[in-house]
Amino acid sequence: MSKTPHDQAASDQPKLNPGDQAEPDTPGAGENICPECKGSGRIGTTACPICGGTGKVIEGIGGA
Repeated sequence: MSKTPHDQAASDQPKLNPGDQAEPDTPGAGENICPECKGSGRIGTTACPICGGTGKVIEGIGGA
């Protein structure tokens, strides 16, 4: 089964986790330690649902 252009476009996009506010490499955004798991990537014995187990989230930086 071949991929449709829609499937290919979706697979080219970076995976965002629930705690991410922007895509990677977005101007004005950067990595930060996940506030839920404190950067460990785990809550108890399971992967953190906020950062997807990475321990990092992408957040807006700066501001007024």
